[in-house]
Amino acid sequence: MVHSKPKIAISACLMGDEVRFNGGHKRSELCTERLAEHVELVRVCPEVAIGLGTPREPIRLVGDIAAPRAVGTVHPELDVSAALHEYGSQMAEQLKGISGYIFMQKSPSCGLYRVKVYQANGLPAAGGGRGLYAQSFCEALPDLPVEEEGRLNDPVLRENFLTRVFAYADWQALLQSGITRHRLTHFHARYKYLLLATHPEQYRALGKLLGGLDKHNLAELAPRYFSALMEALRKCATRGTHSNVLLHISGYLKQTLSKDEKIEMQELIEQYRRGYVPLVVPLTLLKHHFLLHPDRYIAQQVYLQPHPATLSLRNAL
Repeated sequence: MVHSKPKIAISACLMGDEVRFNGGHKRSELCTERLAEHVELVRVCPEVAIGLGTPREPIRLVGDIAAPRAVGTVHPELDVSAALHEYGSQMAEQLKGISGYIFMQKSPSCGLYRVKVYQANGLPAAGGGRGLYAQSFCEALPDLPVEEEGRLNDPVLRENFLTRVFAYADWQALLQSGITRHRLTHFHARYKYLLLATHPEQYRALGKLLGGLDKHNLAELAPRYFSALMEALRKCATRGTHSNVLLHISGYLKQTLSKDEKIEMQELIEQYRRGYVPLVVPLTLLKHHFLLHPDRYIAQQVYLQPHPATLSLRNAL
């Protein structure tokens, strides 16, 4: 695949902007140095945007864990709940061109998971909630890949998130070029092995959905298809599912590889499955063989390179 730079919105403090309540930042080396080479990062700080100064009184979530309010920690009469919700909806409309969002964890405005929601007894409720800005933003764009910066330190979650980001950007490019039934079918065919590695059942379901394409309104079916695709890609592939896909793809070489080459390929896949080598090892050998023995169908598969190789995301899988 030829990868253009997708846009990813990001909490401004992660870029090193001094916008936190204490006048500091939470600069992320991963985002500012490693990712910035491959994506265009769009800074957003909802708390500053709604008029809270820097430095400022911290806010926190209180009340019903399903519908908390964001209030001042010192002056609880300071209630910015409506402002954060409104700004989330506003930015979801304004940032429709982005392909992903990286949020600041634990934030009462931006946190995605386990944000503390304090109860009347002064203690946080079990489980936690979601930041109010993030809540409204994600409700408006439910298919958009989102993740917290802290979770990106996990190699599996990092690779999964960026796979979804580039898939989302791929779909945006398809829509921009003008979607047709043929282009949608081709798009799905390119994602076959990536889907088999993440959610085999959904691959079959999506295939059936497109099987009756001529009987459906394309403008109605295409968004349904894409929502199901993005939901399937949220599931992280495992060593077992990756190994299964590698074996499937290597089957296209059965007429061209020697007996020893086939044995070597199978042994590397098995070593990967057992955790002895990273995914990039059998993949590199597979790509080498297809360079010598090209196959048009395999060449179009997103699975082989779902994101820029220089990100080295599969070196740690």
